[in-house]
Amino acid sequence: MSFSSPSKIDASFKKDVRTGLTTFPKYLYSKYIYDEKGDKLFQDIMALPEYYLTNCEYEIISLHTKEIASLFGKNNQGFDLIELGAGDGKKTKVLLKHLLENNYNFIYKPIDISQNSIDLLTSDLASQFPKIAVDAEKGEYFEVLERLHHFNKRKKVILVLGSNIGNLLHPRAIDFLTKLKDTMSAEDQLFIGFDQKKNPQTILDAYNDPTGVTEAFNKNLLHRINTEMGGNFNPEKFKHWEVYDPETGTAKSYLVATEAMQVTIDALDLTISFDPWETIHTEISQKYNDKVVQWLAHSSGLTIETSFEDKKRYYKNYILRKAY
Repeated sequence: MSFSSPSKIDASFKKDVRTGLTTFPKYLYSKYIYDEKGDKLFQDIMALPEYYLTNCEYEIISLHTKEIASLFGKNNQGFDLIELGAGDGKKTKVLLKHLLENNYNFIYKPIDISQNSIDLLTSDLASQFPKIAVDAEKGEYFEVLERLHHFNKRKKVILVLGSNIGNLLHPRAIDFLTKLKDTMSAEDQLFIGFDQKKNPQTILDAYNDPTGVTEAFNKNLLHRINTEMGGNFNPEKFKHWEVYDPETGTAKSYLVATEAMQVTIDALDLTISFDPWETIHTEISQKYNDKVVQWLAHSSGLTIETSFEDKKRYYKNYILRKAY
């Protein structure tokens, strides 16, 4: 079973860049930040003291490893552990270690949009846990959903960590969760992280660190366009800007043009004009509470089995099952 070829991904990247930069207001998809440089920058972000999400979820999985594992492996049945957006697998390794040491019957299937991440994780797991059966794949979320239908011979446990669902506005999140639900049998489980609403300043600081790592991460979109499509963006003429609306729970990231300019992209045979202070919307990071998660689950045909939270109550992992 294989996912998109590089040529198909390149074509999608070009199509999305053309559409996003010729639309008003302009936008680019954050998924294209992730290449080798983008992966490294995101690892740096996760190590920042302001970026609480990683440590909170790591704490949850570390404190509740035994209980989580027992829920996954209930009745001693084997299962496929499928992780969407696996990244470096830092948090999952805590769980994998416990599952291995306690002789759970499982196969770990990490999936990520970045081939670089998949290669590094596969190599790392082979070194740390040579006895774990690993079946890694490259692919995007919505593309992967089509493949999950084939995993129906035994129980599936689907992991979506890092509050990655927060990159989707509610209608698209419901679409995503509904499609996940459609791949699930009655016994399957979805273990998914939702970053919770909290002090707005805490959220802003997480996406706008004073050292500029998040800014460099955001601007990697422009570097990729320059490198892969012959663009002539000057990233220094764009300012990283973060806003958070505590009413809707939506954090948004922008690149803001600091002066009027024209940008050409050779591979697209395209010239883009920017007005002073014109924006490119690059990412959303949605925040939640129990009511919103319950609504999303109900709207998607899912039900909450249980949940776990960190000591600060900044973050929650929910186990969802098919409601009908």
